[in-house]
Amino acid sequence: MAFDGFVLSSVVEEFKTCLIGGKVQKIYEPTNHEILLSIYANGLQYALCANVSSNLYSVFLTTSKKENPLVAPNFCMLLRKHLMGYKIINISTMQLERILTIEFTGNNEEQELVTKKLIIELMGKYSNILLLDEKNNIIDSLKHFSTQAGANRDILPKAIYQLPSTDKIDISLYSSLETAIEETQTSLSSFFVTHFIGISKTLILHIISSLNLEDTLSKENYQTLASYLLDLKTAILQKQVKCILLSNKDYTLVPSLENNQTLQINFFLDNYYLHKEQEEQFLNYRNQLLNFILGKLKKISKKLSVIDEKLKECNHIEEYKLYGELLTSYLYQISKEHISHIELLNYYNNSLIDIPLDISLSPAENAKKYFKKYHKLKNTFTIVHEQKLELEKEINYLESIVYEIEVCSSLKELDGIYEEIQDAFMLHMQKHSKKKPLKKKSKKVIASEPIVYQIQDFKVLIGKNNRQNDELTFKIAKKDDIWFHVKDVHGSHTILITNGKQPSQDIINECANLAAVYSKANNSSNVPVDYTFIKYVKKPNKAKPGMVIYTNQQTVNVNPIKRTSSAR
Repeated sequence: MAFDGFVLSSVVEEFKTCLIGGKVQKIYEPTNHEILLSIYANGLQYALCANVSSNLYSVFLTTSKKENPLVAPNFCMLLRKHLMGYKIINISTMQLERILTIEFTGNNEEQELVTKKLIIELMGKYSNILLLDEKNNIIDSLKHFSTQAGANRDILPKAIYQLPSTDKIDISLYSSLETAIEETQTSLSSFFVTHFIGISKTLILHIISSLNLEDTLSKENYQTLASYLLDLKTAILQKQVKCILLSNKDYTLVPSLENNQTLQINFFLDNYYLHKEQEEQFLNYRNQLLNFILGKLKKISKKLSVIDEKLKECNHIEEYKLYGELLTSYLYQISKEHISHIELLNYYNNSLIDIPLDISLSPAENAKKYFKKYHKLKNTFTIVHEQKLELEKEINYLESIVYEIEVCSSLKELDGIYEEIQDAFMLHMQKHSKKKPLKKKSKKVIASEPIVYQIQDFKVLIGKNNRQNDELTFKIAKKDDIWFHVKDVHGSHTILITNGKQPSQDIINECANLAAVYSKANNSSNVPVDYTFIKYVKKPNKAKPGMVIYTNQQTVNVNPIKRTSSAR
């Protein structure tokens, strides 16, 4: 992300217009890397969000509501003890360092007027939030670091706060490095990021592009870029800057001659980081579900491989029976004991057959051993064959869930899959919006709305998960509605609501196309899609969600082409 010293400086300039003199009313810690301060200032309520995660580190005013744990964490309780009711008297940064200092004043437990500082350091994985007393001693911090554990400084209670060490300089001193340009073998962007405080690679590359410069280090390019950065620094103080979204989903700060609305930078960052947080939450939740299902698949696949080995051994059942019969029939002719093999005439086809023997057993005992093995494998075959069919059904079901997860696009859709998984496997894993493992819940009807298309006068409904597929097929659709599904491939149930009308073949083809689009075959060509009336679609007893059988079907081949839905 591009939350560098320039962005922080612009945020702080906006803070100064509204938070100075404000009183801290509430403090929350929604996650283990985030602090929220509720501040009442000038008749308005503000929420200051400080996030110190390694990939979303930032600070800004937010309008987003956060879900808080029922029991406040220790650092949150400490901040409440020291800052509740205190007023903000100053907000500052050090040049372009990504360090924000908020000074508070208020009465302590002895009713003495004291000052305290909240330090927010935004430095990637070393980001932190610290509370200092008036002598700059650390009262406590969100994260603890120790020099004994290899850190550069002690971030521990009662330690004296020290600024992080750096060899970088402020951009205002850029002329002091001009002599080093000719001796340095690096790019223009890398030189600035390496030598100057608070400058992100994103900012520099955007400036180089907008000024049509080459990313090569020369004195002319160096001076042009430094001059631009100094102007940008001045524009921040004049509040003539704004944030823009870049094509790579990052953002950066640029000059703006427009009359900026109040807290424009903060509003941009609030929306940007809310979206990024939801995106990250979605990916984490999605991966959690996916890893669980893939783990199940791996275990079942191992079981299936063991069963396949047993079935492979069962291929010799008739051979073992034949060995036993021949040994028993020719037992009177066998004079030698404890031999490793014997050649006998197979009276079924009048050919000689070599029978391996256990040298430690007599021919009669070998015959008994072969008959025993025959009966054992015969029983085994019946059992493991049934087990294989059940495991194949389980794998088919799990693969359908994998498909559902892969095509999900929202947390609500993942919640629907979570409910299905929870019912299917008695799952007790942490849901995305909860802080404790879920208890078993009663079934929900539909976690999210199905996908809806309108084709001429006909409505088409498409399920987003197995439970919703069942809901559409067996509860919403009527017997004369038409059901579509890609043949032998995982995909959504697609329902054409006919309302008693007869759809044309073109409409049938459109629906078949949608069924192919919302299936695992969406990137294939000439995809076969089966369709039949709902009355011919049945659910076998004890079948998993989304698993059905159907008859009286017809098949149409389509090349999947996605079209815009009328609702989701």
